[in-house]
Amino acid sequence: EPAQLTFGVRDPDNGRTIQHFEIVHEMLFHMFVISKDLEFFVHDHPVFQPDGTFKYDIKFPRTGLYRVLTDFYPEGATPQLVAKTVIVPGAPQQTPKLTRDYDTKTTENLKVTLTTEPAVPIAGTKTMLFFKLEPGEGIEKLLGAWGHMLAGSDDLVDLIHTHPFIADGGPQMQFNVYFPRPRMYRVWVQFQRNGVVNTARFDVPVKDLE
Repeated sequence: EPAQLTFGVRDPDNGRTIQHFEIVHEMLFHMFVISKDLEFFVHDHPVFQPDGTFKYDIKFPRTGLYRVLTDFYPEGATPQLVAKTVIVPGAPQQTPKLTRDYDTKTTENLKVTLTTEPAVPIAGTKTMLFFKLEPGEGIEKLLGAWGHMLAGSDDLVDLIHTHPFIADGGPQMQFNVYFPRPRMYRVWVQFQRNGVVNTARFDVPVKDLE
């Protein structure tokens, strides 16, 4: 059924609704919605309202738990990354049992290949994720960045939103991520080619420091 999400950002000192935000990657407010089973993924942008709130219309595809990650930058403050939980009443979703998945993904008009360094990432240390895009021509910026990434742990406790560390519009891009815990992580990446947004996902095992 149709639902509407309303986001209000308040000043912690006086409780007033914040009215002014910095534009980050061409938008005032970024939002990700992920289902507990990790099958539903949305990256979109709620609409700013005259009262200072942001609204977004959505249809949750099934009952159960969803994590909503918001990314915004209040004027005069610092960038914020805030996660909330939404429950759609009914049968719960199962926590997925992920296994390593680095297979090349075919998306709307790209093939996306992932390699990592180290080959098995280690919690708390830097992991370099290298993406190869084919075809390599026609790559365009999406919302002011050559790519966007969201990494979520299989229990949806950890959510990381980041952008390429190295990218120049060519077919090779590098993201740097510090995975906080030894878990399985699902990684969604988005690239734009010839006006089309491509979303690919990979499952990355992260081990503990030995």
